[in-house]
Amino acid sequence: MDAIEVERLTKSYGRARGIVDLDLRVGSGTVFGFLGPNGAGKTTTIRVLLDFLRPTSGAARVLGLDSRADSVAIHRRVGYVPGDPALYERITARELFAWLSGLRGGIDERVLEGLVARFGVQADRPIHELSRGNRQKIALVQAFMHEPELLVLDEPTAGLDPLVQHEFEELVREVAAEGRTVFLSSHMLDEVQHLCDHVAIIREGCLVAVEEVATLRARAMREVTIHFAAPIDPAPFRVLPGVRDVEVRDANLHCHLTGSANHLVKLAARFDVLDFTSTPPDLEALFLHYYRDAEAGDGAAGH
Repeated sequence: MDAIEVERLTKSYGRARGIVDLDLRVGSGTVFGFLGPNGAGKTTTIRVLLDFLRPTSGAARVLGLDSRADSVAIHRRVGYVPGDPALYERITARELFAWLSGLRGGIDERVLEGLVARFGVQADRPIHELSRGNRQKIALVQAFMHEPELLVLDEPTAGLDPLVQHEFEELVREVAAEGRTVFLSSHMLDEVQHLCDHVAIIREGCLVAVEEVATLRARAMREVTIHFAAPIDPAPFRVLPGVRDVEVRDANLHCHLTGSANHLVKLAARFDVLDFTSTPPDLEALFLHYYRDAEAGDGAAGH
């Protein structure tokens, strides 16, 4: 059973765009990235999944249950961090956790205290006195503390310092290793690529692509520079598979490469090579490439 199943899900706000005909499946026990810039439709999708918004059309199932008819049962089994957490500000974090625990019929206090210590939560100060980063830590703890089957996290690391972000990433890996599911919405590509098995890319309410992260890496572009002992003719390099943007200055060749470097290395080896450098794959560039392709398609459709 998939943790999330979405079929032709649409949410419109009158003339404004929400999400359009989304088809998406999130396998159980995976960390699934939902990637797109602010305003792309990520939060709208999540709010429809959790029945905070009603869809205009289409259907969604969460943990095998109907997102509308079974929303109360779904909420019992889900941990949720909203994009802009609203907390009861006049009480302390510890009082908030106790209240939420009571609503859930009790939780394992050892899990809660472990999370409080791990994230360095200031649990005994009124929430209204805390910084945004410290409020975000509270939002994370309340989502994880009842050990839910599914975690739905909307921009979960906003406002966190790097050390806390690292703890969050480690916790997500532990949750996945236990067979639970994480649906991670973010506009931060670096965060997604280090955590996720699969990624869905959304643009203006429509899915642009759903890919394995390993596939994205294989398609991602690397910058390559080769220093030769003497000037070379760039023409043979320009027709190699996966090679583009070839530039030669004196005895230095610079290009972009996707996929295997096999053909490039073999051709370069015919000459006297002094140095060969290659940057790591740039997934940010690949993400922008998906957006450019979508925009080009829109332009073509308009002519």
